[in-house]
Amino acid sequence: MKKRLSLVLALMLLVSIIAGCGGGAADNKDDGAAKDAVKVGFIYVGPKDDGGWSEIHDIGRLEMEKNFDGKVTTIIKESVPEEKSEVLSTVRDMVDQGATIIFGTSFGFMEGLAEGAKEFPEVTFMHCSGYTVAENMGTYFGRIYEPRYLSGIVAGMTTKTNKIAYVAANQIPEVVRGINAFSLGVKAVNPEAKVYVAWTNTWYDPVKEKEAAAGLIQQGCDVTAQHQDSVATMEAAKEAEILSIGYDLSAVESMPEVYMTAPLFDFGEYYTQVVQSVMDGTWKSEQYWGGMKDGVVALDTMTDLVPADVQEKVKEEEKKILDGELFVFSGEIKDNKGEVRVEEGQKMTDEEMLSVDWFVDNVVTNK
Repeated sequence: MKKRLSLVLALMLLVSIIAGCGGGAADNKDDGAAKDAVKVGFIYVGPKDDGGWSEIHDIGRLEMEKNFDGKVTTIIKESVPEEKSEVLSTVRDMVDQGATIIFGTSFGFMEGLAEGAKEFPEVTFMHCSGYTVAENMGTYFGRIYEPRYLSGIVAGMTTKTNKIAYVAANQIPEVVRGINAFSLGVKAVNPEAKVYVAWTNTWYDPVKEKEAAAGLIQQGCDVTAQHQDSVATMEAAKEAEILSIGYDLSAVESMPEVYMTAPLFDFGEYYTQVVQSVMDGTWKSEQYWGGMKDGVVALDTMTDLVPADVQEKVKEEEKKILDGELFVFSGEIKDNKGEVRVEEGQKMTDEEMLSVDWFVDNVVTNK
């Protein structure tokens, strides 16, 4: 009996030693990987699953993290208000958690990030869609106006009432530029059509977005487009049984009844390149503005709701953009007050596009 008991105890001890060694090895490996990993922070203006802007950045974050296979870990903060104090507080929290690279993904984060860059010179800051730079702070964005223009062609060729709804967030150059690019696409194929803009003054508020879209639909608009972070505009289109163009993220699964296409961003590879350059010690502050040829922006695959002739036209114009034969903001361009803003044969410069505050002549807006 004693012999059997001794054998049992010996086996139990052996099992516990093996289990202990196995668990300890795994824990030590995880601790070592986490300790050595570069920590990267992402600040979002909306929920990470908003169906639009914040979600496409989060998709890019996850792709970047996967590319580094444990060498990089990330921390996020969702729904951060665009007040300077809120952003700076978030920056401080992330630095306290060990972040050495921070991406701020909304225009209104600019002042808070700039202040953070001064306070933490050892941290690399990247701001999406802004213009303030410093030795340790750069900016990045995509030339989304290129696929915006193409989506305008889709809208211009599918509208029957010649009234197109555009639900817009805040009146800043980024949004104005998008409205103008879209409207120039509309005008290129349908000079009779008008683009009616309703403003929500917020990036993400599904209730306001849907109300704004419904108001334009009541005025006779039969196609909707948007510069908003949720699918609420498309929900209004669905209820009205009209067609819609999204933004940021494909809605082919969430809104198949109305979704035709959308101008899209893809930041995964860019985030990977930036983080790698910081790790290599080759990062330098810059103002990056990548286009369709760089893979940062694209027009989503058009659904079967887009007629074949429309798809063919869009693909023709897309090739021209990629080949450098078509520049969206080429003159002559008049504003909606009749003033020539871009002369015949001229092109808007990056500086002019980044500060644009006027609307092209087929835009109807109360601002």
